[in-house]
Amino acid sequence: GGGVQAVNAWFGPAGTVTPLHTDPHHNLLAQVVGRKYVRLYAPAHTAAMYPFPDGMNTNSSQVDLSDVDHDKFPLFKDAPYLDCVLSPGQMLYIPPGWWHAVYSLSVSFSVSFWWC
Repeated sequence: GGGVQAVNAWFGPAGTVTPLHTDPHHNLLAQVVGRKYVRLYAPAHTAAMYPFPDGMNTNSSQVDLSDVDHDKFPLFKDAPYLDCVLSPGQMLYIPPGWWHAVYSLSVSFSVSFWWC
């Protein structure tokens, strides 16, 4: 264990959205340029995230954070979350299985390091 699985570079304009999802590895998200808003939900609240039931998107939520349908996803409104804004030079550790969504608040460049 402990080996690097992937290094991902993320570049985009303000308003870029990464919808609510989980990653399979430990993740260090390093902000290089610009600012990003990150919202996180613990794995204990997976049922309230309404993951897609099958296929390639089982690690992704059916909930659209910008327009939550509380009738369709009633458990979601009570799910506690943590959030933060990452600025240049800051890093955030995201454990495996934690649900997270990311919003670029400005032109942004980040690097994520995944490891086992």
